[in-house]
Amino acid sequence: MSDRETAHGGLDRTRLGLTGGPVAEPRRPRAGGPNIVMIVLDDLGFAQLGSYGSDISTPAIDELATQGLRYSNFHVTALCSPTRACLLTGRNHHAVGMGFLAHNPILLPGYTARIPTSAGTLPRLLRDAGYNTFAAGKWHLIPRYEDGPTGPFDQWPLAKGFERFYGFLDAGTSQWTPDLVRDNGFIEQPLAPEDGYHLTEDLASQAIRFVQDQQHAAPDKPFFLYFAPGAVHSPHHAPSSWIEPYRNQFDVGWDAWRRRTFKRQQECGVVPSDTVLTERPPWVAEWDGLPEGERLLYSRMMETFAGFLTHTDAQIERLMNFLERINVLDDTIVLLLSDNGASADGGPNGFFNRPELDDVEYMASRADDLGGFRAYNIYDWGWAWAGNTPFRLWKHYTWLGGVRTPLIVRWPSGIAAADNGSVRTQFCHAVDLMPTVLDAAGIDVPDVLDGVRQQPIDGKSLLGTFGDGDAPSPRNTQYFEMMGSRAIYHDGWKATTDHVDSPYRAERERVHGSPEFERDKWSLFCLESDFSEAHDLAEAHPDRLRQMIEVWWSEAERNQVLPLMNHEDRLAAMEPPPGPPRHRYVYLPGGSPVVTPSPFLAGFRVVVDIDVPDDHDAGGGIICAQGDWNGGWACYFLDRQLIVTFNFGDGPRRVVTREAIPPGRRELGIEYSVDAGGGGSARITDNGAQVGAGSVSSELTVLARMGLGVGKLRIGYDQGFPVCDDYRPPFEFTGRLHRVVFEVPQAPASADSAMHVVNALRND
Repeated sequence: MSDRETAHGGLDRTRLGLTGGPVAEPRRPRAGGPNIVMIVLDDLGFAQLGSYGSDISTPAIDELATQGLRYSNFHVTALCSPTRACLLTGRNHHAVGMGFLAHNPILLPGYTARIPTSAGTLPRLLRDAGYNTFAAGKWHLIPRYEDGPTGPFDQWPLAKGFERFYGFLDAGTSQWTPDLVRDNGFIEQPLAPEDGYHLTEDLASQAIRFVQDQQHAAPDKPFFLYFAPGAVHSPHHAPSSWIEPYRNQFDVGWDAWRRRTFKRQQECGVVPSDTVLTERPPWVAEWDGLPEGERLLYSRMMETFAGFLTHTDAQIERLMNFLERINVLDDTIVLLLSDNGASADGGPNGFFNRPELDDVEYMASRADDLGGFRAYNIYDWGWAWAGNTPFRLWKHYTWLGGVRTPLIVRWPSGIAAADNGSVRTQFCHAVDLMPTVLDAAGIDVPDVLDGVRQQPIDGKSLLGTFGDGDAPSPRNTQYFEMMGSRAIYHDGWKATTDHVDSPYRAERERVHGSPEFERDKWSLFCLESDFSEAHDLAEAHPDRLRQMIEVWWSEAERNQVLPLMNHEDRLAAMEPPPGPPRHRYVYLPGGSPVVTPSPFLAGFRVVVDIDVPDDHDAGGGIICAQGDWNGGWACYFLDRQLIVTFNFGDGPRRVVTREAIPPGRRELGIEYSVDAGGGGSARITDNGAQVGAGSVSSELTVLARMGLGVGKLRIGYDQGFPVCDDYRPPFEFTGRLHRVVFEVPQAPASADSAMHVVNALRND
């Protein structure tokens, strides 16, 4: 080696022609930076973990609490997408365009359902600092029309800083037959449900695999794992072996269960001893006054939920055991929380698979199917109310039942052993977790990222509370707004409105409150002495209430909350599809599952270009299929006859050709039409001639059909559960399928009409 080479400690860059600009430095994390695991559960109430007073078995989660801290004053936004945006950006939800559900983008800055580039995300900042970043589970941060296979992908996990993703994109999905995505593409599930598949188990396995691969390749690099199972969002699906241990455990009913849970909460320290248990509201039935059949049904619904939660806990245990086995658990910050309070989306009776339509008698006849392959179930709102003990109301509302949830933090390297199992009472919010993680990792938030000036971080680090139970709360003000329900926390006080504007008919009709903003009543609570919002002090402190309301309006204006919208306004102001209206879709066999408009809204027409084989035995298989026996339709050959089956969740309705379809090149047509009363009919044509027709009417109305999650369309095969028992997926078509043309008659709402609503709201 020459003197010149020796002096530089390596090869001569000039002699090698390396005379350009400076070489980019590799990303190197700070020495000793902790791994981060953030576990985000869905629709889990304050009272549904063992470590928060429940009698539901959650030993793995409870062990995290025993080895770390429980926060009893942690808050979220009352809905899933907005809370997740807060977690990943450290900013308030409206400030990053996520004021409502991601799949309902609205033409207003606070509701675009798109996290802007001015809000650099936690995974992006960690990745830039040398971390590997992985996400497994629910995303639900992509607006409608951008969650298909063509993107755009700038709101997908990989564009927001994650290097790997495995999970699903929407609010919820079947645990047995999910709509799965790996990185930026849709995939089929690796096993059939009959072979033992369950989504939560799959997600845990993928999360473990992400970390295992990373540790094999770069064990010196820290990682960030965002683990967000669909549990315990509906549908409440779990293997029967996890449900059966709870048989008869909840026969005492929600009133008695709530009282017993409240006592345990006080004993374990997550609820102060002087807390008042809020009363059962009149819209929740008294358990002892219910008929025996209803009590048995509702008990079974809660047993199913409990089995789902315990099964989820076991998958968290698998993940924690793996981290311990590879000797990284003690160097890992584990944060576990829920995105909102327990969900009352099931309404007063719950449902088996048809929102707001399943009657008690029908559900009772199928109670043993709850949680299984044939159900898409959720419990009733009595159990949701109890799941948020000791608070009022539930998900969607800014009462504490909607916004206060568990937060558990475990970090042996940063929390003294003497503090293990302690309860922290400082006020905190989802926006505080990103600055906490960055603080622990020693990472600053840049002023500019990718040339874009960054929005201020709204949250504050909780790191000071890890070692000091008496440390002050990091912030003293936080606004809340969700679907018109509003609240403000300021200096230990909380003011909350009685606004009720639910998308669910039963809530609008039965839950007491104001449907109009001008008539909303504000209540006032001193949370420092009233943990459960039990004592309304509005009349005793009118000046303080006026001050609190003014603070809310100031925060609302600063965070893009305004204008306030009711349910009809939100629907009318929704962003229309990009580009001109599309009514015709051409599909070829062999592709991935595709996204189509909802086929049950106003009817549809399908034209199939096909070669029917000569061999009689080879004339079977799927032409196209969408959804399953919980809601869907399929077109298929069976015994050389063409069959179209519709299932609205209440059993199959078939239209069958009168005779066998002759072999050769054919153009087959399927037309489905909806009448004004909500019924439907279908007809089948062969080369233009009608060969089959019939009614496929259902009790369901057109409005109910809009709620059926029929999933993606598959061409030439099916996957998951079938639409009926005529076949078993994949049931691939044995002839030659040239193409399928899918046509819908209705035109989407125009941009002009949506903007008209937006302008009217702004001028109010």
